[in-house]
Amino acid sequence: MIVTEELVKLYAAGETEVRAVDGVNMEIPKGEFMAIIGPSGSGKSTLLNLLGCLDTPTSGRVVIDGTETGKLSQRELTRLRREKIGFVFQEFNLLPVMTAAENVELPLRYLRFSARERSRMSLEALEKVGLAQRAKNRPTQLSGGEKQRVAIARALVTNPALVLADEPTGELDTYNTCKVIEIMRVLNAELDQTFAVVTHDPMVADYASRVVSLRDGRVSGDETQEPAELTCEMDRTV
Repeated sequence: MIVTEELVKLYAAGETEVRAVDGVNMEIPKGEFMAIIGPSGSGKSTLLNLLGCLDTPTSGRVVIDGTETGKLSQRELTRLRREKIGFVFQEFNLLPVMTAAENVELPLRYLRFSARERSRMSLEALEKVGLAQRAKNRPTQLSGGEKQRVAIARALVTNPALVLADEPTGELDTYNTCKVIEIMRVLNAELDQTFAVVTHDPMVADYASRVVSLRDGRVSGDETQEPAELTCEMDRTV
C-alpha cells in the first residue's frame, strides 16, 4: 500500500536546520491498523502529512499503490488525495454553517457526484458511524464525540484505501475515544481499509495491531501486537 524510502523533511529554524523526518524507511501493507507514537516534536504529524501528500519531502520517496508521488504533478497529487486518501483531524474541521450530512458530502462535490448520489453516500457514511439520525444537525448541535464521528464519516465517504488520522481522539473523553477507535477498527476489518493514526494516547496505541515509535524524526521502534479488547462503557460515576 505505502512504502517510504530514506524519507527526509527539513525545516529552516533561523540559522539552523531541523530534520523533522530523518531517513524514515517504512512499509505499510493494505489493511493494517497502525499507531504512530512519540513525544511532541518527534515528527509524527510531519510524517503523516508526507504520507498523505499534504507536504513534499526534501529527499527520499513515498510510493502509494506502486505510484511514486514525487513524480506526480500538483493536479495528479490532488486527484490521488481525493480518490485514495481520507483525512481525520483532531480539530474536526467541520463547516459550522453546514449540516452533518452536508459536511460529509464535501469530498464528493470535488469528485462531481450528482446531488442524489451525494445525499445517498453521505447518509450511508453517517450510518456507518451511528449518526444517521443527526444528519440534519449542524456542528454546534453536536457533542465532541459526534463531531469526530462526522469527521470520520467525511473521511470515509469516498471509500478511500488509506485513512490518515492526526490525534483524532485528542479532545475526547475516554468513552468517546473508545467509540471512535471502535468505529475505525470495524471499518478497518470489514472494508480492509488501511489506517495510520498519530496519537499521544496510550489507549489508542493499545488497540492498534502495529505501533511505530518516532524520536527526533527517526523510527525508534516498530512492533506488531495483538490489539487490546474494546469495551466502551459509559462512566456513570458522579
